Amino acid sequence: MASSSADPATAAPLKDQAALALLGEQVRARLAADPGACKVATDRAEIFAFPDFLGPAECDRFIAMVDAVAVPSAVYDRASDDGCRTSWSGDVNRADPFVRMIERRIDDLLGIDPAFGETVQGQRYTAGQLFEAHFDWFWTLAGYWPEEERKGGQRSWTAMAYLSDVEEGGRTEFNRIGLSIPPQRGLLLVWNNALPDGSPNLDTMHAARPVERGTKYVITKWYRTRAWG
Repeated sequence: MASSSADPATAAPLKDQAALALLGEQVRARLAADPGACKVATDRAEIFAFPDFLGPAECDRFIAMVDAVAVPSAVYDRASDDGCRTSWSGDVNRADPFVRMIERRIDDLLGIDPAFGETVQGQRYTAGQLFEAHFDWFWTLAGYWPEEERKGGQRSWTAMAYLSDVEEGGRTEFNRIGLSIPPQRGLLLVWNNALPDGSPNLDTMHAARPVERGTKYVITKWYRTRAWG
């Protein structure tokens, strides 16, 4: 994940703005024409839901993959032990044919060049674990930015799928727009991290609320403005 800061400096230089605007326009048009896309009712962010995007067997297979690679989660601009992100996470094997198949489905859904996509990351949250409010887009004044700019530039769209239901807690909250989504096995959420003009959308700030009972598994795939890596 990118910055965990809830209130980054909005005066940071805009990077990749034209590319973000163009990519947003292309994906927006594609999803508008998709009868399976459920647009969340808000005019402050572009968020879409796709129920049952993953089947039960696919969810179970990903869960096993996440368990095999999970280590304590980190963020770009905070110490790993400050408590802002207490889940376990890890990148799954991108060369695995199953992972490649799911990645292609997400790529095709959004119509984004597969080369722009980061490796799928899995996350596991057990009771009490959380990720405080943060943004997926990069703060361009941060020390990590030059390296991320070299590796593919600003993040554009996020695709996140729930692999498990949770007995209690574990909601995904978009704090600034009052949206709270409970984990729903197989559901894919996608959102544009930018505004239509290509500037970062502050209203995409979101948090993983603490799991109270059960275990929450998700996979996340982020896209850049050009070839990643």
